[in-house]
Formats: sequence, structure tokens, C-alpha cells
Amino acid sequence: MTVERLVVIGGDAAGMSAASQARRLKGPDELEIVAFERGHFSSFSACGIPYWVGGQVPERDALIARTPGEHRERAIDLRMRTEVTEIDVAGGRVRSRDPETGGETWTGYDKLVVATGARPVRPPLPGIDAAGVHGVQTLDDGQALLTALTATAGRRAVVIGAGYIGVEMAEALLNRGFEVTVLNRGEQPMATLDPDMGRLVHTAMDGLGITTVNGARVTAIRTDADGRVRAVATGDAEYPADVVVLGMGVEPETALAREAGLPLGVYGGLLTDLSMRVRGHGNIWAGGDCVEVLDLVSGRERHVPLGTHANKHGQVIGANVGGGYGTFPGVVGTAVSKVCDLEIARTGLREKDAAAVGLRYVTAVIESTSRAGYYPEPGVMTVKMLAERRSGRLLGVQIVGREGAAKRVDVAAVALTAGMTVEQMTALDLGYAPPFSPVWDPVLVAARKAVAAVRAAD
Repeated sequence: MTVERLVVIGGDAAGMSAASQARRLKGPDELEIVAFERGHFSSFSACGIPYWVGGQVPERDALIARTPGEHRERAIDLRMRTEVTEIDVAGGRVRSRDPETGGETWTGYDKLVVATGARPVRPPLPGIDAAGVHGVQTLDDGQALLTALTATAGRRAVVIGAGYIGVEMAEALLNRGFEVTVLNRGEQPMATLDPDMGRLVHTAMDGLGITTVNGARVTAIRTDADGRVRAVATGDAEYPADVVVLGMGVEPETALAREAGLPLGVYGGLLTDLSMRVRGHGNIWAGGDCVEVLDLVSGRERHVPLGTHANKHGQVIGANVGGGYGTFPGVVGTAVSKVCDLEIARTGLREKDAAAVGLRYVTAVIESTSRAGYYPEPGVMTVKMLAERRSGRLLGVQIVGREGAAKRVDVAAVALTAGMTVEQMTALDLGYAPPFSPVWDPVLVAARKAVAAVRAAD
């Protein structure tokens, strides 16, 4: 019997999910699996790093789903601290390098999975590599930041960026007793929301004691005589800092793929078909934060770096590599986050997204509570809904509020996936009891208002 070899580049969510699923379907006598990971850890939750830094998660190892040893026990040859430096598509092989010895090795493959993830946005600013400036992409990054927070005498922290990473790290630093300033290049924090909803986040962050500066274009990281960070400069101001955290988002890590001639999209991510096979390459698959996926609402490709998608990609890839069958149809863009007790959620399109693809739409904004008004401590929330003019098709939902707000977005995510209209949504049979919802759930209240807006627009 001929034994095929599967090579996996990347030892985190997508890569190791693919390897594990393929191993479930084929044993070592049918499929040899070799995986390369350039870091110190495999199968870890990068999404959990802010909560580990902030103290909600007590220890680093709680974020590790499966260790290298556990993967090896399942007959997966996982080679840690080994970086793949080249993909030879024509030759069916990859070149890897041991960073400690500098030695290089070629490894042939019959099937290849590219799961190289994403890299943090790190602009070439003066002082960006100074001591005291931290990213938060890996567990090593998280440990370095925690060590710095303990050792730093000053208590002034500046976070550059106000997206998911930025607001989550602002909370973590606040929990550690730091005075926190967030420098945001955009009009409002959380650019994944419309500006009117982002304004609610800004107001809440101010109320928590986090200073948020919008329209702040960072020009340099100032350092002292010892080369340590002392301030962050913008075009018209300077913000003192004892520690700086970069939270400017991520980009697909596809340098290897680009050099190998694999197809990339407008966001720089790999392009695949529904089976997660790289377009035009019968024996190469890709998944996780290095790919672009189909937005089911807009019909366009987009880059959505989330661990949920990465694990699903891996399952689909592993099924196909292992002789089974699976597809990944696309996403609707659902994401949730929090900063202290403020919950933030979105799914589907923002106003500018809808306009960019030529959709005409109406909006509805309502305020409601997470529980019946007479039940103790109801959480207040604002729900914004977008619907297509004439058809009434749901296009997007954004929610900002207190306890019980964020996960309500899942109802909208299901409705988007099903292609429902806002009128159809008003008849949804959602659960009700005073501790969990008013008689009319906030999502349904927003849908009723959106129905009225659709009718008025006609």
C-alpha cells in the first residue's frame, strides 16, 4: 500500500484541526502527516490572551487546547520551532529551517495545507521596536507583556488601535491598575460598527475611565536615553506611556503563498473553493486567518480572522484530505467582544458595506433591555438593524449594551444565513421569561421597526 504524505504549514487552529481530522479518517499506514510550527506552542487560543493578561484567565496553559506531545501521540509529526521558508509547488516540497542551528531541510508532500495565520499590523514608525512596545499575537507575546506590566514602575499605558484587540487590551490594562489611553485613527472606536454605534462604545469607555482619542494618527514612539518607551506622538499631541500595546488589527500572513505563485485576493488572503482547496491547485488546501472567504450577504470575498472560522476550515480540509467530503459555504461576519461590562456585537453589513456593493437600505435603531423591565437589574442595550429597500431582506445587525446584549446577535446571524426578511423575523418564536427577555425581545422590536421603515421607503 502506498503511503501518502500530508504536510501542514502552521500548528494552530486551522492547521492542526485539519491534521487531526485527516488522522481520524486515515491511519498512519495510509497517510503520513508532518506539520511545521515556527512558534513554541500549538493549538492555542489567541483570542484568550487579553483575558489572561487581564487576570480573568489564571494561567497560560488554560489557553492551550492540545500540546505538541498530544498531537504526536496521535501519529502527527509536529515539528515545533521550525519555520517553512519556501513552497516549491512544481516540485511538491517545502523547505524548512531550524532557527537555532540555521539548518535547512526539504520535505516532499503529496498534499499540502497552508495555515500560516495572520500577522499583526506593525507600521514602520520610529521607535516601534523599542523596549516597552508589545504586540499580543502569540502566547510568548502575552507572557512578555505580563512580565513587563509587573516590572514597570509607571502606571501609564497607551493602546494604539480601537478595534477588537485594542478595546480588549484596554480592559486588560485597566484591570491591572493602569491609566489607559486608547489612540484611535478612526472616527469612533470599533470600526466594525457604524459610527453612531461606535459612539456608544466611546461614551461607555469614557465612563469606565479609559481615555479614547479619535482621529489620532500616530507618528512615532518616543524613547528615553535607555531606549525605553516614554510617550506616543501623534500629529498634534504626545501621550506619556510606560507601556504601549499595539492593537491595530492583523493582515493575512501569505508571503510564502505569494512567492509560490498561489492566488491571492484583494485583502492579500489566499483564495479557495468551497472545499477550501486553493484555486487552480488540486493538492493544496488553505484555511484560517490566511484566507479570504465569501460574505454570504454582500456576495464578495473578505478577510475575517476568527478562531471559529479557522477551526471549521480545518475540519473541512481534514475531511477532504482524508477521503471524506466537506464544504465551507461562507460567513455573515458575526463577531462579539466586550470592554469591562459593555458588550459589543455585529453581524452582516454596516451602512458603508451595503453602499459599497450597491444595496439600497433602510435602518432602524431601538433601545431596550435584556430582561422584563420589572425584573431586577435589566441590562440596557441599543440594537441597530439594516434591511434592503423593497425586499426587506435583513442586511445587518449591531448591538451595544450591558449583560445579555451580545449573544442576541446570534439570532440575527441565523436569519442572515437563511436569507430572511425583517418581516419574517418578527414571527420568530424566541424564548421568553422575565429573567431573560421582555415580552418582545429587543431583536424582534428592531425587526418590527425595520419593517415599518421598509414600508415607509416604498
